[in-house]
Amino acid sequence: QLQLKESGGGLVQPGGSLRLSCAASGSTLESYTMGWFRRAPGKAREGISCLNMADDRTWYEDSVKGRFTISRDDAKNVLYLQMNDLAPEDTATYYCNTGNHWGQGTQVTVSS
Repeated sequence: QLQLKESGGGLVQPGGSLRLSCAASGSTLESYTMGWFRRAPGKAREGISCLNMADDRTWYEDSVKGRFTISRDDAKNVLYLQMNDLAPEDTATYYCNTGNHWGQGTQVTVSS
């Protein structure tokens, strides 16, 4: 059974960068569409990016477009989210997802 585990979150100053990882086990990711979601305090979970693993098409939510980049490493079976120019409003718990599979999340806090 597919399992997902996020890592790479932390505390970063505004303008800083983080790279989140989503390690998959139990199945390869090649045939999935993978997504990154986040839930900020007091807000609903929102989708921010996805990657079609079959054709590499990507999508980004407007607020992260140009700052975040989704990518993958097939050899390691890992999905990444490179986050640059982070702002306080990016503070949230970040989750990777495919279908009904979710990781446990990784916390990102952007604060000076």
